Amino acid sequence: MHVSVALLLELGLILVALTLLGTLARRFGLSPIPLYLIAGLALGEGGLSVPAAADFISSGASIGVVLLLLTLGLEFSIAEFAASLRRHLPSAWVDLLLNATPGAIAGWLLGLNAIGVLAMAGITYISSSGVVSRLLSDLRRLGNRETPSVLSVLVLEDFAMAAYLPLLTVLAAGGTWLQAAFGMAIAMTALAAAFTVSYRWGHHVGRMVSHPDSELLLLRILGLTLIVAALAEWVHASAAVGAFLVGLTLTGETAKRARDLLSPLRDLFAAVFFLAIGLSVDASHLLPMLPIAVVLAVVTGATKVLTGMYAARREGVGRQGQLRAGTVLIVRGEFSLVIIGLVGEAIEVVESVATAYVFVLAIAGPLLTKLAGGRVVASPRFPARRESGPYSA
Repeated sequence: MHVSVALLLELGLILVALTLLGTLARRFGLSPIPLYLIAGLALGEGGLSVPAAADFISSGASIGVVLLLLTLGLEFSIAEFAASLRRHLPSAWVDLLLNATPGAIAGWLLGLNAIGVLAMAGITYISSSGVVSRLLSDLRRLGNRETPSVLSVLVLEDFAMAAYLPLLTVLAAGGTWLQAAFGMAIAMTALAAAFTVSYRWGHHVGRMVSHPDSELLLLRILGLTLIVAALAEWVHASAAVGAFLVGLTLTGETAKRARDLLSPLRDLFAAVFFLAIGLSVDASHLLPMLPIAVVLAVVTGATKVLTGMYAARREGVGRQGQLRAGTVLIVRGEFSLVIIGLVGEAIEVVESVATAYVFVLAIAGPLLTKLAGGRVVASPRFPARRESGPYSA
């Protein structure tokens, strides 16, 4: 078997660089995510080139977001989380109204057509599930009282994306509204069916994958998760939601062993995921539209904080916890980049403004989340757990 020297060398240098950046972030008690994003930007177009490692980083990013949401799901039970989702349906409407509207208005002011306005609304609406889950772990907030409200908002956003992405994909490709509605119906039906199966028969799945041998347990969980994530992506739902549902179905000793086994893999591929976000951004697209992007980021950063505060208040959380819930939702990431990819080539203004916008919030979000710290307050339903991964801050 041929071994690529260039691939090994580039990956080795990248991992060493990420180690140094992670060490620097931990020294100041910060999440390393902003530094990883900047490192990715430095390796992207117009920066240093890593052609041999590019395919690995792209594939690793997909695995990274799946592992992030899988391990997040392992922290909770499906029954408790379903109850939290029902409680936060009003939060979902507040989220949509407050955060999609500024994007739609910005698209209209920029003179975009209906598809461009729809794209901008989606870009400002959706938070990054992958980045938020990493932040909650980095800052040891998985056991905080506000965390169920944050996760409910994220999952309801991902459910909304299951309807939105087929709609935008069909319309951007020149399809009709009827074709778009058909794609939306398929995606939503598949997602609802997956959630129902997980809710009603998830305990059987846990017994099926359980095994005393750690290697076999790891292979079974990873295999099942990737299959479910692929099916979710195939019907234009979110691979992240599919992985999260798998994590929710596993409970007890199986979930505990799975967390221990998956943590090193999650940390590795999570770093690759954040690097890939930066790598996907062309630095030359950031500067021309940066002033518009910053204004939009300030407005939608504030609306996300209001969204999180409203959701956390429904959980009976105090003011400090409400602020933590709001700031952790600020960050945009993978979904927004997918939307840019769908329409960016046809509508260059969307690509220019939205790319700068996503990158500004992907960096500012983790920093603002850290500043809104305060002590960890464990929920009686979800007692605080201490993460032992190398990125814990």
